[in-house]
Amino acid sequence: MSPRAAPVSKTCPSHASNGAVATGRHDPARAIAIAPAALPCVRVPSMTSGMLGAAVPLTWWSRSRVIAASTVVAASPVIFPTWLCLTAATPAVSSSGPSVSSPKMACLTRPPVGTCGATTAPSSLGPPSKIGSRPRGKKTLDRIKTTYLDEALANFSGYLAIDEVYDGPFCILSVVDNRRYNRLAFRVLDHSPTQDDVRDFLTEFQAELDKRGLSVRGLTTDGSSLYPKALKELWPNARHQICEFHVIQEITKAILHALAKLRKELAAKIPEPPRGRPSNEQRGQARRIARQKQEVAELFEHRYRFVRHHLSAAQKKRLQQLTHGRPEQRALRKIMDEVYRLFDRRCRTQTALKKLQKLRQRVRRFKKVGQALSKLKSPNLAKALEYLDDKLLAATSNAVERSNRRFRKAQNSIYSVRTKDHLEQRLALDMHREQRTPKRQQTMKTLHDARSKPDSLHQLCQSLHFL
Repeated sequence: MSPRAAPVSKTCPSHASNGAVATGRHDPARAIAIAPAALPCVRVPSMTSGMLGAAVPLTWWSRSRVIAASTVVAASPVIFPTWLCLTAATPAVSSSGPSVSSPKMACLTRPPVGTCGATTAPSSLGPPSKIGSRPRGKKTLDRIKTTYLDEALANFSGYLAIDEVYDGPFCILSVVDNRRYNRLAFRVLDHSPTQDDVRDFLTEFQAELDKRGLSVRGLTTDGSSLYPKALKELWPNARHQICEFHVIQEITKAILHALAKLRKELAAKIPEPPRGRPSNEQRGQARRIARQKQEVAELFEHRYRFVRHHLSAAQKKRLQQLTHGRPEQRALRKIMDEVYRLFDRRCRTQTALKKLQKLRQRVRRFKKVGQALSKLKSPNLAKALEYLDDKLLAATSNAVERSNRRFRKAQNSIYSVRTKDHLEQRLALDMHREQRTPKRQQTMKTLHDARSKPDSLHQLCQSLHFL
């Protein structure tokens, strides 16, 4: 028999009718309709899908092998809603309740609206919210030159630190307030920077300063050749300070290189011991060779004592033992001490330049290490003494180096930020978050203080709530 049949009128019983409705543990509701006495009828258990209510379709499914349900009439005189359903002849199987995708159903059923995860209408009468329609980095990038820069330049000190940081094929030029540590501007390049790139970037930043009537009094950079020419054109009256840390770092490398050269010369003078166990006559020579090798090894182990700024009494004593009978090595430590004295804040720039001139003349006498200490003749060393005449001019570019370290740390943990647009958006978002950090901390401190005081507003609100 075909599963499809003509529609038959069925009356759905309720709790108020003479029919009984029973529910099982695993099966859906079972409706039992009682036919009138004039018509012989047996009780046929059937399964229903859906809920008893208006406009909800009802599917009648017989469990017998071939059973066609006939028209029944409720014994109660109360009139109930009547729906049309299809009489189906299906094989008797034991299964759970029918579903929309079940092949054993005579027809598909529609789930009730609002109870089975259907989409309902929004309760708000306004338009849909557009929050999060695009990443925050794009929004923040638009505000960098407007609201962000206005707030960052509100307490501008007049001293800038400029530097570049590399990330694969990209280069990020940055400008930071060297006293307030506020990041002011940046530019991402997809190639190695040139002097023209630096000039264009700084010219655009200078225009922003001119709009606000601000001037630059001092600038700090590293020893790169990208900046001197552009800085001289844009801010001819500002002092240009070369970072003290970078200059001392170069001189330290030169001192260590000269020390390595002397150490290799000492190692080359040590004779090769004879093979095998030394005889009684050769034991003295073997002890001398072992002692000389030990001195060369200790010279390498304690090499940092030649360049360290401050030494303790024990470290100075040990350094004297290492350099005993070696005037060239002692000279290296004395030269390093003179370099550190150049950057004494109690001196003026002219006084420091005179000391530098004497130091350069002294180095010429040491021919063995003269070539290794050619960094002392660099013009960057003289430019690194500009801050001695200006107490507000920072000696180092630590402010911009701090922002570079922050960028490198973020790049080490986020490997997907490897395009120019993503770099710009992430830098803008990071600058915005850093600017909001003091305000957020102040808000948290205010809340904690208010909750800790007995007469705080928080406890007052709680007392009013209980009343």
